[in-house]
Formats: sequence, structure tokens, C-alpha cells
Amino acid sequence: MKIQIPTIPSSEITPQAVFENRRQILKLAATGAFGFEMSQWFTREAHAQANPPTPNKLKTSPNTNYVILEKPTSYKDVTSYNNFYEFGTDKEDPKMYAGSLQTKPWKVSVEGLVNKPRTFDIDDLLKLAPIEERVYRMRCVEGWSMVIPWNGFPLSALIKQVEPQTSAKFVEFTTLADKNQMPGLKSNVIQWPYTEALRLDEANHPLTLLTLGLYGEVLPKQNGAPVRLVVPWKYGFKSAKSLVKIRFVEQMPKSSWMISIPSEYGFYSNVNPEVDHPRWSQASERRIGDDKGFFAPKRKTLMMNGYADQVASLYAGMDLRKNY
Repeated sequence: MKIQIPTIPSSEITPQAVFENRRQILKLAATGAFGFEMSQWFTREAHAQANPPTPNKLKTSPNTNYVILEKPTSYKDVTSYNNFYEFGTDKEDPKMYAGSLQTKPWKVSVEGLVNKPRTFDIDDLLKLAPIEERVYRMRCVEGWSMVIPWNGFPLSALIKQVEPQTSAKFVEFTTLADKNQMPGLKSNVIQWPYTEALRLDEANHPLTLLTLGLYGEVLPKQNGAPVRLVVPWKYGFKSAKSLVKIRFVEQMPKSSWMISIPSEYGFYSNVNPEVDHPRWSQASERRIGDDKGFFAPKRKTLMMNGYADQVASLYAGMDLRKNY
């Protein structure tokens, strides 16, 4: 199966230069568009400059079956503009507050309807399968998108190790919920711990990654360290961060957003520009890091985030307006 995702090594992908940021400021000044937008930009910029990439390199290799010609989002933007409600609901909160997260030691238990339940530590996961470099489009339900060089391996490699029983139909993912490390847990925006789930065939799809890094480095804390899920054809909230438990079950689990706002968030959450969110359109998106910054025109949202050729067969015969 030929899937289009870039093979450019992360070491050769250069973040946006500082002069581009200065040009963006001048454009905002010329139009008088300071205020809230500029305060948000300055906050994100200050933290990005104060926290450059660290030399925590991973041994990775590009997967030559994955080729797309899209410019990756800069490391600065990928690590400075995040949804990670355990550290706050503002996009800049994870960068500011995730330093409290302790990622060692770390264990992920795999349980439920499997013949070989097991607990993995990070060293186990790093040895489980070769770490690949894949550049995926990522789309957030709020209307912004990125192109991110992830480092990980297909989740199917772990699934094979634990041998799901024939009755297992779904995989549930549970993330860390520790009030001592995660200040966002003081809010009741959603039910904690954060949980998500996939059908077993979705979890086994070769696009679904168990991810331990980005840009050739170990995952930054604000991006879901030390291990997270990445499911590129679904909205970003399906890609659960800081995993501590994976459970195989027979019945469809209810995820955190399904429990909190069932009228807005369904189980499948496939990127579908033809189905609007109740509060906004999903037909277009704004790519974070576009050269024109806040003035960048929106782009058309692609069905299943551009991965329809690879995953549409998973939903043959289903009404994707009802199964949102």
C-alpha cells in the first residue's frame, strides 16, 4: 500500500526564521490588528524562544512507502500551540505548565480481552519495533491544522504482542491524571482521566502510530510525552496523549468528549468537511505556521484529512453523517 507522506529527514527540515516573525509583527502593526491576537502571538513566541529543541535524539529511519510534498510545521509552532487540557485550556498553557510532568519512570499497562496482558516501560516500547519517521497532516476540530514529523511505530506491532481474543472489538486508551503534575485537572471541563477509543480494525491500520517522538527527538511534554497515539485521519482529540493504559473490550467505550458533550462529539470523529460541528463549519481550516500568519487564507478541508484512499474502506456502508 502506497501512502503519501514526506520522507524528508527531520534533521533537514528547518524551522521558520526569526525574520519571518518580525515581518508578521509589521503586518499586524500596519493594519492595527494588535490586541488579543498580538498578545497571544507574543506569549507563544516568548516561550518558543525560551525553550529551544533539546538534544534528546531518537534513532529513526524514514519509511519510504510514505511520500507527500507538504511543508512541515516548524518545531516551534508544533511545540508551542497545543491542546492538552490537563495543563490548561489555552493553546499556550501546555508549553508553560507541562514542565511539571514526570516522564520517568513510566509504564503502560495493556489489559482486557488479550491472551498476553503485559506492562511496558518506555525502554520496552523503544525496542518493540523500529522507530519510523512519518510526516502526517493533523487537523483540530476547532479549525486549525499542522503537518508534523512524528516518530513511532504502527500500533499494530504492540497489538500483535498481546494477542487480542476473538471477542475483542474495541481498544480503549487511558491517559495520566495526576493533580500533582497536571494543574488543568482542577477544572471540570471534561471527565478525568481522559479516555479515547478506536475500533480494533482502526487501531490495527498501518497509519495508526504509537508515537514516542517528533522531529527526531523524544516527545516534548506538551505534545504528550512520553508516549501517545496518533491517528491522522481523525480529529486531533482522538490521538490521546501521555498514555498509561490500553484496554481491549467487546463493547464500544464512551470517550471523555462523548460523555461530556455527546451532542457535539461522536465515537468516530473522522475528519469530514461535509459535517459541521454544531458551533462552526468544518469545511475549511487554517494551517498553523503559514507564511502569512494570521492573514493566511483558509484552505479546504480534505475528506478524512487527505487519507480517504487509505482508510475509507474501514467505513464502507456506514452513514458518516450519523456516525460522526
